[in-house]
Amino acid sequence: MATSGRPQLPPPQAGLTSANRRVTIREVAYLAQVSLGTVSNVLNNPGVVAEPTRRRVLDAIEETGFVRSTAAHQLRVGKSRTVGVVLLDISNPFFAEMVRGAEGVLRDKGYVLMVCSTDESVERERRYLRVLEEHRVDGLLITPVEHDLCEIARLAARGVPTVLLDRDSGERELCSATVDDVRGGELAAGHLFELGHDNIAFVNGPSSIRQCADRHEGAVRAQRRARRRRPTTLREIMVNALSVEQGEKAVGALLSLTPRPSAVMCANDLIALGILKRLTEAGVAVPQDMAVVGYDDVSFASMLSPPLTSVRQPKYELGAIAAELLLEEALGANHKHRSVRFEPELVVRASSGPSVRPGASRR
Repeated sequence: MATSGRPQLPPPQAGLTSANRRVTIREVAYLAQVSLGTVSNVLNNPGVVAEPTRRRVLDAIEETGFVRSTAAHQLRVGKSRTVGVVLLDISNPFFAEMVRGAEGVLRDKGYVLMVCSTDESVERERRYLRVLEEHRVDGLLITPVEHDLCEIARLAARGVPTVLLDRDSGERELCSATVDDVRGGELAAGHLFELGHDNIAFVNGPSSIRQCADRHEGAVRAQRRARRRRPTTLREIMVNALSVEQGEKAVGALLSLTPRPSAVMCANDLIALGILKRLTEAGVAVPQDMAVVGYDDVSFASMLSPPLTSVRQPKYELGAIAAELLLEEALGANHKHRSVRFEPELVVRASSGPSVRPGASRR
């Protein structure tokens, strides 16, 4: 049987067809009539390969559909071109927007993101940290679940560049990109006190989450200032997670408070969404019967009925600056840790109206 002068591919392994097997670098080398080392140079150091040879190898790659093994390349060069991102809840638009900001910076540098959602679980966070280190990620962006940063600090000490997202580093030697949540809590509660509400509830997430603790501290500061003018009450309702479902569950406790609050401040917009839903079902008009303020100003906040007053955080910018800090550490020989802090902004919409009788509680 006549054959052309061009070499044919070696026969596939027994039991495998071209449709269900991966082409190897050896097959590319055989088809291009070059050594394995030449194919490797074309993939990793093309400048050292003569143009006719390089073109022959590239044609063989295209013809065979060869896809390089990133894992094998990683073993050779010690780089994965992957950044791990560990967040409290990726379903929250706040975190999704931060990821977009980080991706916009890292994509341009040839990195891909491996995104993990802890759902506010300490054990899940630890498991993800182990997996990401096993994958030899080139860096880590993380919003921690707990105050304690020991595990994260140990990971950074083992050579994984690490930046805290939406959380300051305290005494730890770590970079961070944050928003002043104490100030944000003060803006939210202060807005309600200034509207004449003197009996306010604060539906907050777990105190182990630093952002929740800081927003509570800010609300208490606003109450102290309001108390200089008149008696005020600020009561906290704790929920297990920063979710719509937990916001819905909180409404029973909210409406059972005596005297009933005339306003409610929420630790984030997801909680506020759940509260708005249940208040409507209970026949409580917002803001006429109860004013509502959220936190984060996520994409849907302005689309709710009524549109939600919320504390805006620069979500995209947080992710972008965190990625820039990570690149500084990963690529800079003389890197110095630093923190970047943004200021929050109160966005007033229809969900927060004045108290019916300014300075008086509702029963």
